Amino acid sequence: MSITPLMPVYPRCGVRPVRGEHCHLIGEDGTRYLDFASGIAVNLLGHSHEGLIGAIQQQAATLMHVSNLYGSPQGEKLAQWLVDKTFGDTVFFTNSGAEAVEAAIKTARAYHQNGEGGDKNRFELITFHNAFHGRTMATISASNQEKMHHGFSPLLAGFKYAPFDDLEAAKALIGPNTAGFLVEPIQGEGGIRPASAEFMQGLRKLADEHDLMLVLDEVQCGVARTGKLYAYEHYGITPDILATAKGIGGGFPLGACIATEKAARGMTFGTHGSTYGGNPLAMAAGTAVMEAVANDAFLASVAEKGERLRARLEQFIGNYPELFDLVRGKGLMLGIRMKMESRPFYVHLRDNHQLLTVAAGDNTIRIIPPLVIGDAEIDEFFDKLSAGAASFKVPEAA
Repeated sequence: MSITPLMPVYPRCGVRPVRGEHCHLIGEDGTRYLDFASGIAVNLLGHSHEGLIGAIQQQAATLMHVSNLYGSPQGEKLAQWLVDKTFGDTVFFTNSGAEAVEAAIKTARAYHQNGEGGDKNRFELITFHNAFHGRTMATISASNQEKMHHGFSPLLAGFKYAPFDDLEAAKALIGPNTAGFLVEPIQGEGGIRPASAEFMQGLRKLADEHDLMLVLDEVQCGVARTGKLYAYEHYGITPDILATAKGIGGGFPLGACIATEKAARGMTFGTHGSTYGGNPLAMAAGTAVMEAVANDAFLASVAEKGERLRARLEQFIGNYPELFDLVRGKGLMLGIRMKMESRPFYVHLRDNHQLLTVAAGDNTIRIIPPLVIGDAEIDEFFDKLSAGAASFKVPEAA
């Protein structure tokens, strides 16, 4: 058996996109798909947004990359956007979500360990069951999911796991080695599971009482996806450190670690770096995204479309009580929990009805469309979803 040129770590399907038009993908055979997956919450402006394309084209023709040995007017501009629009005081740019979470983990440890009076014993982060933080050694270690650990032992030390949305369980794990909490306000891979306000506010209170870092992973739920620029705004709290990526580049690889001045006190010269992180081309993409989404009108439109989509979904699932259990999420980050394994239905929608969604944990179908969908795309979505549900044959094993 010969290995494929692309390392076979993905079970790739038969959909082979070669072009995108607004909220649709077109395969190499000409098949059109309604894209309510958006590259797993990445293509938040769709596939042909003139502002994003124009910014990338102009910057590519001007200056694509220089190292971080030099000043970065482009990086300073986007960092100022993020500082102005969030809780943060300072930003480190990365190329991906996993790298943003890695930077956040390092920032939380460095807060305690670097400088005079530091405590080198404070290195553990309390994380939560069914979390997904990335595929690097640190980020798989931050998850309690055995399927992600298999074949990669030994894991990185420094993580303890509590049930998601269980404040008392998290509190019980605090000890002399605890540096902070790492949590997704809305679990994405875990099944579009929003944390409760009591849980998030309780973590903030515990962090304040014990001088711990509250680190949020908003790689999937951030950047206008929920109708707020970042999901922490739904909870009436602010974090100390936040990892963001996916939608922030609109399709261009980009991530960031945002921190308060206090939280970043250990991140001094030489403590962290990235060859590509924050290069001019990435900064042009990120700035174009922020110019499009970081305003009240756009965020209100996402919230309104999300509520409309959710209301119609809740009405729709009542027609198929044998298939669907409930709808949950915020804004345009919605999940339909099924009464069986969700993957066969996700495949059925994709292959038979040209509707792209994303399967997730807890028997959930993720509905994460571009944030620029309109009435036509919403109507098309329900046409395809209805046809898919009507024609779906529940697998015998279920």
